[in-house]
Amino acid sequence: MNEKLDSRTKWTYCIGATGRDAAYALVNMYLILYVQYTMNLTGAQFAVISGAMIVCMIWDAVNDLLMGIIIENTHFKMGKFKPWILIGSVSNAVIIACLFTIRPTGWGFVAFYSVFYLLWGMTYTMNDIAYWGVLPSLSSDPKVRDSLVTLMSIFICVGQFSVAGVVPVVIAGNAVMAYRVVALVVALALIAFQVLTAFGIRERERQEGAEHLSLSDMYHIFARNDQLVAAGVASIFFNIACNLLIIFGVNFFYIEYGYSDSGDLVFLFTVMYGLGMLFSQASYASVAKRFTRRQILRVCFIGLIIGYSCFLGFGYVLPKNVILLNAIGFIIFFFQGLMNLAIIVMINNTIEYDQSRFHERHDSVISAVRSFSVKFAGGINQGLSAAVLIMSGIYAKSQSISALEIEVNRGTMTKEGALQAANDYLAGITGSQALVFRLGMVLIPVIAMTISYIIIRTKYRIDEKEYERLISQN
Repeated sequence: MNEKLDSRTKWTYCIGATGRDAAYALVNMYLILYVQYTMNLTGAQFAVISGAMIVCMIWDAVNDLLMGIIIENTHFKMGKFKPWILIGSVSNAVIIACLFTIRPTGWGFVAFYSVFYLLWGMTYTMNDIAYWGVLPSLSSDPKVRDSLVTLMSIFICVGQFSVAGVVPVVIAGNAVMAYRVVALVVALALIAFQVLTAFGIRERERQEGAEHLSLSDMYHIFARNDQLVAAGVASIFFNIACNLLIIFGVNFFYIEYGYSDSGDLVFLFTVMYGLGMLFSQASYASVAKRFTRRQILRVCFIGLIIGYSCFLGFGYVLPKNVILLNAIGFIIFFFQGLMNLAIIVMINNTIEYDQSRFHERHDSVISAVRSFSVKFAGGINQGLSAAVLIMSGIYAKSQSISALEIEVNRGTMTKEGALQAANDYLAGITGSQALVFRLGMVLIPVIAMTISYIIIRTKYRIDEKEYERLISQN
C-alpha cells in the first residue's frame, strides 16, 4: 500500500475534482436560490419543497452507505470504482440540466422538483462514493495521503470558485436564462472532467477471495469502529456550520446592499472564499508536518469563533466596510478549509484503525461516511435555512423579486425596471427582520462548530503516533 503513485493517476484524479465540485457547488449553493428568486411559489409550497429536500438528503445520506456496499461488491472488467465514476457523472449532469431548465408552475413544480432532486442526490452519490473511495486505496503513507488531499482540494476549490464567482454576477435581472446557461455549461464540465479521471487513473487490482458485503455487514463495520463514529458525527456538525454560511450568503448581500449592486460584492466575497480555501488547501500538507491535527483543530476553532463574532457585529458594532467584510470572510473560509481537511484525514485514518483491530479493509464503505455527513448535514441545513427565511420575513420579499424575474424572462419587463423594483422591495426589510436573519446565520454555525470540536477533543484518539503504530501492524 505504500508504493509510489504514478503521475498520471495523481493528476487525473485530482484534476477531475474541478468539474464535479463545480457541479456540486451549483446545486448546493444556488439551487434553492434559483427556486427562491425565480419561481413564484407560496410560503406553503416553498415549505413543502424544503421538507422534500430534507427527506431526500436524509435518504441520500443513507444511500451513500448503501452505495459503498454496491461498490465494494462491484466486479466490472473496468474496475471497482471507474464504472460508477462514469455512470454517476453522466446521469447527474442530465439531472442538473433538467433542474435548472424545466419549469412547471405551482404544485406541479413542487412535484417535479421533489422527484428530480431525489434523482440528483442518488446519481451524485454514485459518482461521489466511487471518487472518494479511490483515495484511501491509493496510499496508506500519511505524507502521500496528506499531499494528495491537498492537491485534490486545490482543484476542488477551483471548481467551486468558478461557479460561486460567476453566478452572482450574471443572474440579477436575467436570472431564469442565466441559471439555465450556467447549468448546461457546468453539466458538460462535470462529464468532461470525470471522463478524464475515469480513463486516467490506474485502479489497484481487486484481491482474490474478497467477500461480498451485506447491509448487516455494513452496520457491523460502523458499529464496531468507535473512532469512525466519533469522526463522522463531528463531521456532520462541522458541515452544518460551514454550509449555512454558504446558503445564507447571497441573501445577506441582498439585504445589506440591495439586489442590483450585490453581484460585484458577492463576487469579491467569493474571491475571499476562493483565496481562503486555496491558501488553506495549499498549506495543509506543510502545516501538518509542523503541527499535530489536535493543534491545527484548536487554532481553527479559535479562528472561526473570532471570525463569526466579527461577522455578527458587522454593521452593528463594527463599521459597515466592504474591505473589513472581505477580511472577515477570508478568516472564516481559511480556517474552515484547514479544519475540513483535518477531519477528512481523520475519517480516512479510521480505515487502518479498523484493519488493525479486525484485519479487514473496507475503503469504500468507510469513505462513504464523509459523504454521508455532508448530505445529512445538508438535510438539517435545509430545514434550518427555510425556517430562518420564513420566520424573518425574508422569503416573502424574495417572492416579490421572483415575480419580477419571471416578467423579465417573458419579455414583459426590462432588466433595469426589474432591478429598481427589486431594490425597492428589499429596502422595506425592517431592522428586526435583518437581525433575526443575521442571528440565524451566525449563532447556529457557532453552536454546531463547538459541538464538532468538543466531540473530536473528547472522543477521537487516532493521533499521529497512534496512526504510525496502526500502519506498522497492517
